[in-house]
Amino acid sequence: MSSIPENLQYTKEHEWVSASGDIYTMGITDFAQGALGDIVYVQLPKVGEVLTAGKVCGEVESTKSVSEIFAAVSGKVTEINDSLSQTPEIVNSDPYGAGWLVKVEVSGQPSDLLDAAGYAQITA
Repeated sequence: MSSIPENLQYTKEHEWVSASGDIYTMGITDFAQGALGDIVYVQLPKVGEVLTAGKVCGEVESTKSVSEIFAAVSGKVTEINDSLSQTPEIVNSDPYGAGWLVKVEVSGQPSDLLDAAGYAQITA
């Protein structure tokens, strides 16, 4: 069973977000990284790029497949996790911590996000 931290919000596409004011940190869930297997490459949007919630904003490549990353929120990318270019496997070992993907300055209040219980229902 994958872990689902109570303090985060989730998308149906298996991304998580954590809010700090208008800045949301985004990553992929433990469930997603487990389904992908060993992650070997992560393609992230560029700083300054504007994301639209629900639209593709990157890719995660594993030894099994290539999967799209969908923006959990709409807004401008303020920071990317540069360490993933050298060590993408951090997403496997610490998806909710050091394996975060991007930070986004949100435009408007995010909608369609699930709480931990809601996300647990779609991964059961």
